[in-house]
Amino acid sequence: MTLPQNFKSKVREAVLESRKRHGGSDAAYAKTLGISPAIYSRIKSGETDNIVTDAKWLQWGRELDVSMKNQNWKIARTSVYNNIESNLKFCQTFSKSMILVDDNGIGKTRCAKHIVKSMMNAFYFDCSQAKTKQAFIRSLAQTVGVENRGRYIDVKANLKYYLNAIETPLIVLDEAGDLEYSAFLEIKELWNGTEGACAWYMMGAAGLRAKINKGIGREKVGFAEIFDRFSDEFIKLVPVGSDNKQAFYRELITSVASVNAEAKIVPKLVKKCVSTDFQKSLRTLETLIQVAR
Repeated sequence: MTLPQNFKSKVREAVLESRKRHGGSDAAYAKTLGISPAIYSRIKSGETDNIVTDAKWLQWGRELDVSMKNQNWKIARTSVYNNIESNLKFCQTFSKSMILVDDNGIGKTRCAKHIVKSMMNAFYFDCSQAKTKQAFIRSLAQTVGVENRGRYIDVKANLKYYLNAIETPLIVLDEAGDLEYSAFLEIKELWNGTEGACAWYMMGAAGLRAKINKGIGREKVGFAEIFDRFSDEFIKLVPVGSDNKQAFYRELITSVASVNAEAKIVPKLVKKCVSTDFQKSLRTLETLIQVAR
């Protein structure tokens, strides 16, 4: 497969835009991309042909949410977005940590990714793509700009050192419930090694809450300590109670549909997604809008 030039250009623009939010050097940023400083310099100067593989361009495009299609999906400032933004800014400002555990399909991931893009030294990390201890530490190191090759113990030490060195870093750990036990324990060491210097924000669904509660209940090493370091509570945005929950989803679906669909079909979309018996996710809404276009 040969990638179209316009896609490479879009990815290059996203790479350079992302650089503005990394406080380290160009060399450190190049490491987050998995390339040498010399290659990054060439990309920076405008080169795109015969400089890295198509696989690398695709990887960057995926990580930076660059679409090969013009989907024109707009981010709505829903209550979910506003709450996550407030949480992330608080955590980064005061180097604190929180856990958000909530329903699937309310836009947690999309909101977090979008918000992190506007913050300096903020890094989004999908734990479902690096579940083992080795993969977690090495992938996280690359994400923030630390060399991830070499001895595991050195990579981890350098990661902690770097997070203490840059200004108010924030790490968003999405799908944290997917981490294997040994990898999950590494969060405690990273938190301890960066206390007061780095903010952490863990996100997941019911599985993450169950994993932590089960670990605490069985007095399994690490779980109570991690929960304590992450403010000793699960943040939840979807209200309890049938009526309150329905009102929440109605507002959420309406807000997102209003900026992504024609006004005349918004009521119909909301009716299909929200009723007294069920509330469908934003993924369902996105599918309905795509079908309607």
